[in-house]
Order: sequence, then C-alpha cells, then structure tokens
Amino acid sequence: MWSDLVTPQGVMGIFVRPDHPKMKYPSVQQEHSIPLFLIGDNIRDPGNLGTILRSAVAAGCSKVLLTKGCVDAWEPKVLRAGMGAHFRVPVISNLEWDVVPNYLTTSTRVHVADHSYWSAENSGVPPESHAASDQRWASSRTRQIEDQESDSEDRGSEFPLPLPEVEAQCYYHTWAQEQTAVVIGGETHGLSLEALLLAKKTQGQRLYIPMVPGVDSLNSAMAASILLFEGRRQLLSKVANVNRTKRT
Repeated sequence: MWSDLVTPQGVMGIFVRPDHPKMKYPSVQQEHSIPLFLIGDNIRDPGNLGTILRSAVAAGCSKVLLTKGCVDAWEPKVLRAGMGAHFRVPVISNLEWDVVPNYLTTSTRVHVADHSYWSAENSGVPPESHAASDQRWASSRTRQIEDQESDSEDRGSEFPLPLPEVEAQCYYHTWAQEQTAVVIGGETHGLSLEALLLAKKTQGQRLYIPMVPGVDSLNSAMAASILLFEGRRQLLSKVANVNRTKRT
C-alpha cells in the first residue's frame, strides 16, 4: 500500500534521513578512495542519478556534490538504482553553485563532461577553435541566460554575450591530476552556466567521448562511468609512477 512499485519486494523500512558528516562509511571504501569528486548538474532522472552514484562508489570517488536542480538523492527510485551507494560515499545535496567550491580543495580542477561529438573524419580530434560559443554542448538554460542578459542591455543587438571559453580534449588524454572533479550534466538541461564558469576558473577542460557520426550523445550515467573510471586509471597511474621513481 505504501510502495510506489506495482510489485514491491515486500519489505519496507522508514528511517531518519542521514546527515553525511555524522555517517560512518565502510573502511574498505575509504582505503580505496581517490581524490576524485563528482558534481551533478541538473540530473533530473532518478534512475540515472542512482546509477551515477553507484559508479562513483565503484570508481572510488571521495564525495559526490549535487547542485540544486538535481532530483532528490533520497527519492525511492534513486535509492533502488544506487544499490547501497548512498551509504558508501558522502552525498551532499541541494547545493547552490556559489558554495560548491567550499567542498573542494583550492587546488581542485573542475572538468565538465561535453556531450557534443566529433565526426569520424577528424579521428576524434577537436577543431582548433574550442570556443564555448559552439552552443551544441551548452544547455538551453545557459542560452536563455545569455539571451536575457543581452536583451536587457540592448534588445537590438545581434551579438549575444559569449559563453566562457573552456578548452576541449578527448577523455583518454591526461586530465586527472592531484585533486580532480568532474561535472556531469543532465540529459534534458545539460550543463549550467555556473558549471562552465567554475571549469574556467579552475583551469578545467571539456572532456568529450568520441562517437561515430549520427549518435547525438551517451546516456549521462554511461558517460559518467566512462569518465570516472578513466579518471581513476589516470590518478592511480600517476601514483604508481611516483612510487616507481622513488624506488629507482
């Protein structure tokens, strides 16, 4: 009667929503965590968010930050898709963008997942110009902000305010160094202007996954998994190289 499922499993528990600073996380998870953070931006689909949290735990992320506009992390569908991820990594929700840096170190570089694709003709190499005015990868919200600001200054202007310029690179090139954060945007609204500004401020990059022509984008959870595990590989590889150098 209480479940939102047609065929529930028959067991239900009611708990106080946990406060992440007071939670205790498994020691094995903490031992294998790396300085990699996930930032959710306008992720509205509960199944996607739950899957992303599950991938963040599997990749060893230190924490997950969810900005306002994301679906409630403790919504039943998110909990089911997360498969216990909520209790293995700190999930900090409902954050305004201006406080997000407070949860990151000052040396953290913030990168954004770029859902635009490059054709097979250029072999996955982006064009020379990476100007953010290529608005295929900007969210509709960003364009609306641009239009509103432009109209308020000069309704007759044909030149909208430019978006922040953030360099683009393929996801398998080196980007995960020391403290690293990855912003994953929702499939409907994409990246917000605030995410782009934070990436530019921290000298981050647009990370894209080359795809064959005709494919618009990957599911946000799938893209997050690819980027997070590549980030883990790069960070662990760097540690291994440092240890190897010390031994020699």
